[in-house]
Amino acid sequence: MPGVSVRGLSYEGRRQLAVNLTRVLSLYRPILDAYIIEFFTDNLWGTLPGSWQEALDGLTPPQLATLLLETPSEFLENPSQSSRLTAPFRKHVRPKKQHEIRRLGELVKKLSDVTACTQVVDVGSGQGHLSRFMSLGLGLKVKSIEGDQRLVGRAQHLDQELLQTLEKEDRRNPQGVQASPRRSPHHVVRWVDPTALCEELLLPLENSPRGGARVLLTGLHACGDLSVALLRHFSRPEVAALALVGCCYMKLSDPGGYPLSQWVAALPGSQLSYRLREGACHALEEYAERLQDEAPGLRTHCYRAALETAIRVARPELRRPGVQGIPRAHEIKIEQYVRRGLQRVGLDPQLPLDAAALGAQQAQENRVVAFFSLALLLAPLVETLILLDRLLYIQEQGFHAELLPIFSPELSPRNLVLVATKQPLGQAFSVLETEDG
Repeated sequence: MPGVSVRGLSYEGRRQLAVNLTRVLSLYRPILDAYIIEFFTDNLWGTLPGSWQEALDGLTPPQLATLLLETPSEFLENPSQSSRLTAPFRKHVRPKKQHEIRRLGELVKKLSDVTACTQVVDVGSGQGHLSRFMSLGLGLKVKSIEGDQRLVGRAQHLDQELLQTLEKEDRRNPQGVQASPRRSPHHVVRWVDPTALCEELLLPLENSPRGGARVLLTGLHACGDLSVALLRHFSRPEVAALALVGCCYMKLSDPGGYPLSQWVAALPGSQLSYRLREGACHALEEYAERLQDEAPGLRTHCYRAALETAIRVARPELRRPGVQGIPRAHEIKIEQYVRRGLQRVGLDPQLPLDAAALGAQQAQENRVVAFFSLALLLAPLVETLILLDRLLYIQEQGFHAELLPIFSPELSPRNLVLVATKQPLGQAFSVLETEDG
């Protein structure tokens, strides 16, 4: 389950929700702050209430995953393709991305119409999949901002490839040719500094009407501080609307990236460690599928925790070292894994190991998985607080904002889009939600 929507809550209701979230997070912070590799070194199982231990002990992975899975209707026909995105726009795009660009693109189109925007600016556009769909598929005037020259070059190549494909379709079906000429996105190579305004975002395109542009800013999974940059640009008079899907909360600057609102910043317990923000980015639905399938790779949690114990026996000051991936780890014995892991962190792989202790640790494999699952179940509360902080930040400036669930969480765990406007839209916010939820 992703962060939750706050539709229907008043401004005061949203502030109270932030209070409640900080209280709950304070209560369960030891679980959320824990690193699963320290399951044995820090006796994480023993930190749970006795009643919780009794309820969780002995549960199989499929039992932990109960009621967590659901398949989006648009993927039932062919799980590898979105049936609602036409073939030319699916090329070179993974199924998850197909789902996202269709849903966000259609929402941006509706938002652009109801706010009378003259152009869309897609920030952090990457290879331009969303920009292409909005411009060549939905007829919007789109400027794409991306800091990586290689990605921009790839985007321009894909633009031309798609244009050629669409022209071939036009020749095969002349009755369906649209009246106005198709416009590719206008690509700009530019890194957006989250601490300063970027005038390039606000400049009108050449074919914009006189008087400047009414800009709609959007970002699909804008990473870390890039989301913060878009939120700060929203206060500029040229920007009429915003549609933002954030990601990578652990990359937010501290301080500066969170909290943004005065209300959340003043709440006791509102601070979020790197570990909490990183946990909020996990794909809970994908992990639930692994639980349901009893994937052998789940064993790696237990193996890595056992390795951490052996590392600290050998070098107590060495904590949580990065361990280069051990291929097919779940197929080898726990002792083999630990010895290979010791070598990867620069320790003697022939150090004496307690075989009985390793066996006892492996016997707790399901407990390790249960604790990790419990932390994932609580993590959406962290995401909700981060998004609520952004919502309140917009409202504290006198503007209007909503969080709308537009993606299927099974495909895209970051499924809430923050929609902001300068003028109240009233019932129009419900119009912005696409027809299939």
